[in-house]
Amino acid sequence: MQAAIAAEMRLLDPAVRASPELVSELLDPDFTEIGASGRRWDATSILTVTSAASVDPEPPVEVSEMSGTVLAPGIVHLTYFADHGGRRAWRSSLWRLTETGWRLYFHQGTLVP
Repeated sequence: MQAAIAAEMRLLDPAVRASPELVSELLDPDFTEIGASGRRWDATSILTVTSAASVDPEPPVEVSEMSGTVLAPGIVHLTYFADHGGRRAWRSSLWRLTETGWRLYFHQGTLVP
């Protein structure tokens, strides 16, 4: 579980998010996300958004209440609260262990007031 948490925190690092190569190392080829906006993303579309951060740097994400559960061998579900420049959301991530390491398979964010 700690490896999945470390991978999640790495993915939230603005320096990592600004690098399509580093983000690609963390995303499963079948990655999907339902964003806090309600939009559905795949690996290609999320790379476009995160790589834009190299031009317009993002504020750091403040994470609290991180918890995780092992759902099956090699499958970890993480939940946490994120504050991203005043945009607050509950986040949920499914990570799976592959031959190349932990990869984010699914992510969802739900905005909170």
